[in-house]
Amino acid sequence: MRGPLRTIQMTAVAMLLAGPQTVAAQRDFSDVRVTPHHVAGTVYYLEGAGGHVVVSAGDDGVVMIDDQFAPLTDRLIAAIRTITSEEIRFLVNTHVHGDHTGGNENIGRLGIPIMARDRVRVRLMASSPVLALPIVTFTDDISLHMNGEDIDVITLPPGHTDGDSYIYFRGSDVIAAGDVFRTVAFPVIDTNNGGTLDGTIDALGMLIGLAGPDTRIVPGHGVVSSREDVMEFRDMVLAVKARVADMVARGMTYEQVAAARPTAAYEAKWGDPERFLTAVYAELGGGS
Repeated sequence: MRGPLRTIQMTAVAMLLAGPQTVAAQRDFSDVRVTPHHVAGTVYYLEGAGGHVVVSAGDDGVVMIDDQFAPLTDRLIAAIRTITSEEIRFLVNTHVHGDHTGGNENIGRLGIPIMARDRVRVRLMASSPVLALPIVTFTDDISLHMNGEDIDVITLPPGHTDGDSYIYFRGSDVIAAGDVFRTVAFPVIDTNNGGTLDGTIDALGMLIGLAGPDTRIVPGHGVVSSREDVMEFRDMVLAVKARVADMVARGMTYEQVAAARPTAAYEAKWGDPERFLTAVYAELGGGS
């Protein structure tokens, strides 16, 4: 593997290998405010630090999607209490990353059942205490029926990671997309945790197929979006893949591909492409 590409990949791996406790210990959360936002129907999202937390609140209690970092658990619960006084019944993890699962141990200590795909539990077992582990796991889609609506947890092909799920609140017509879709950056394809380029494309296609014209989509990071926003994001990934595939076929090194800037048309909207471009290049056969 060429030197610069290997350095980039090893840096990314080191970041992803850091457990939620390590990440939390390296950050100052003292000034983080958790702000609730109503999306539609029973569904809200909580903005703090890390991935968005999505909640469904109603007479049957609260379904909580993800939990950011451990130091924020009390603030997340306090924010939920501004929405409802009903108990938190379930926590669902959309994937393994610490900015979405860092509060699991605190939630587990409160006796709240944690649910996730079996692959999420397996990966968390490598770095997390028992209380942080999901106690209900699944390999196929499952549904909860609370607060007057069907809540579908939909399993995805390996994309951002190999344990991704969407959560579709059908009555409210809201989808929590986890980190497969984001509005603030290019896709993050975590190959260390089983993510793939083609799986990301397929998962984005599934999100487009699930959503209707009025569906509100809550990304893991960024602003509430529409089906058209996801289509734009997916089309960007397809375009970059096609350009990089052509360059790889012509024998170009990563450095040459990066210099050619196949992402140039999209950088104003989605920022620094380096991590995404590295993953695309490697998956398409470059890097060795």
